[in-house]
Amino acid sequence: MTAIAPPTDEASALTVLSLNAGSSSLKFGLYRVRSTGAEVLLSGAAEAIGEPAGRFRVRDAHGASLLGEKGAIPSQADALHRVGKLLAHKGREAPEAIGHRIVHGGPRLRRHCLIDAAVLRELEAASAFAPLHAPAALAAIRFAHSHFPGIPQAACFDTTFHADMPDVARILPIAQELQADGVQRYGFHGLSCQSIVRQIVGGPPERMVVAHLGAGASVTAIRHGRSVDTTMGLTPTGGVMMATRSGDLDPGVLVYLMREKGFDAGRIEDLVDRHSGLLGVSGVSGDLRDLHDASATNPAAQLAVEMFCYSVAKQIAAMIAALDGIDLLVFTAGVGENDPAVRAAICAYLAWIGVGLDPTHNQSAINPISAEGSRCAVLVLPSREDEEIARQAWALCSRGRLAGADR
Repeated sequence: MTAIAPPTDEASALTVLSLNAGSSSLKFGLYRVRSTGAEVLLSGAAEAIGEPAGRFRVRDAHGASLLGEKGAIPSQADALHRVGKLLAHKGREAPEAIGHRIVHGGPRLRRHCLIDAAVLRELEAASAFAPLHAPAALAAIRFAHSHFPGIPQAACFDTTFHADMPDVARILPIAQELQADGVQRYGFHGLSCQSIVRQIVGGPPERMVVAHLGAGASVTAIRHGRSVDTTMGLTPTGGVMMATRSGDLDPGVLVYLMREKGFDAGRIEDLVDRHSGLLGVSGVSGDLRDLHDASATNPAAQLAVEMFCYSVAKQIAAMIAALDGIDLLVFTAGVGENDPAVRAAICAYLAWIGVGLDPTHNQSAINPISAEGSRCAVLVLPSREDEEIARQAWALCSRGRLAGADR
């Protein structure tokens, strides 16, 4: 696994701020982290950034609401300043370290690391690999640098969990000179996958598949806690069908659009990242909640839901093949955790291999949601990306402290 073995000294406890910046959202959490675990002090999110109906919410250590505001949040900078103002409130613990979720560090940054000037330059150079996510992450780093001067910051990469995938999964079937330029399968949602591995009581089984299903979606095959294959590739656009992202497409479609329709790179990027997937097929929305509501009267909305479930089920079956079987299937992230109808539809496609759900448990997300006699256990677990960011940032800072003490 990619997690760093923590020191055992309880005196090394740190208060860590996790910042998870997306293209239109900002999730954050303040944690007290020590060798025995991570305790959340407060958490929250800014949602629908850049839209008229924005939301800013904060919860305390027990999950109770501290703040709930509705109204426009014009930019990531505005969202970040709200977080800074919140943390400056009298009585709040000040962060001693900050961890950032970085979707893609490019070919040179594959391991979690502390951020210095050289790392920041590499992150800027890697922006082309994740144009939806990189600008927001870089903005969060710059904000934290100015708002919390002198505090160590850590880059926690979604790609780290997949960094040791075998060549048969990592290498793409293209010319070798392009492979040498870093064109390969990187995989994403690694912090989510690592958090799932950490939650399995007694450790992960030999063969586990994680279906991270949110606005972005991926399926990962995990053997003995290590990623061996995953659906997303060079960028987070590949793999299964998503809210507004196409997932895998015949490359000939893109060539056709360039040659016959005059699409340039920017227009193709806009199409496959923002106007495809559930939104593209339905013409209604990329949000499955909206599509469930519309399905009764809108055949295109119903088709989009069916295509999403079909796409995920096909990739789960592919990952089962990569693992030569399955012991555990985990659903996580917004859709995976909260949409029993989608979970049921996906598992119905897997009935041929003996995967079955208990309808009552599935409806209420009571683990295990698998039926008695199911070929494998099926669980619903929360994606704890922000906690994982805090753990990894703490581990990096603690390791640095120990190294300094040894000098």
